[in-house]
Amino acid sequence: MIYSKYIVAAAILASTASTASTASTASAMAAPTTIDFKGTGSFSSINDFYNGGTDAAGNTGTNYGVAFTPNAQGLANDQLGTYFSNAPTPTSVMFVTDGTAYLNAAQGFYGSVSMYYSSTVAAQNAVNIYSGLNGTGSVLASFNMNMNAVDGGCTDASYCHFDNVSVGFAGTGQSIGFSNTQAVYDNVVINSVPEPEVYALMALGLAGVGFFARRRAAA
Repeated sequence: MIYSKYIVAAAILASTASTASTASTASAMAAPTTIDFKGTGSFSSINDFYNGGTDAAGNTGTNYGVAFTPNAQGLANDQLGTYFSNAPTPTSVMFVTDGTAYLNAAQGFYGSVSMYYSSTVAAQNAVNIYSGLNGTGSVLASFNMNMNAVDGGCTDASYCHFDNVSVGFAGTGQSIGFSNTQAVYDNVVINSVPEPEVYALMALGLAGVGFFARRRAAA
């Protein structure tokens, strides 16, 4: 009987450890995802750089399940000029060539979105969060932008001052539309929805804990 109790106790500890590991995995997958545009080609469409593919220049990044429409392009300072300074990510930012550029996340994101921006104009509803891909569905939240590009008197670049903005929303978003072509963007942060497999593993781990707890009570 004592031996049986030790076996049950060991099984409970193993199951609990497995569940903790699974919960840790879920937490990591649900952790905020920061799109910092580091490594994207300058004046090149970002495309699938963050979606397991490449940008228009052939560069690859981390696969976050996030894709951009072609008019979202990377920007880096080069021998022709200093376009920006004081950005959170010093090496590169994003700009929009024309119309509205979309960040698409098919798996979805939730809770809040934040980003840094520098703009030479004031713009209402400059960034919109949508429930569907490519700006479809409902508008879940919007950002306004101030004319802040040279706030503080900085003069070393066209875009030399960045502000952080954040907005919360209900439901699940699948796309973000960037419509201000007179701005640059950096460190876009979303909370990615975990893959369904993670939820399944968590449920399995919790079921295991319940099973062994009942066995221990019966013993």
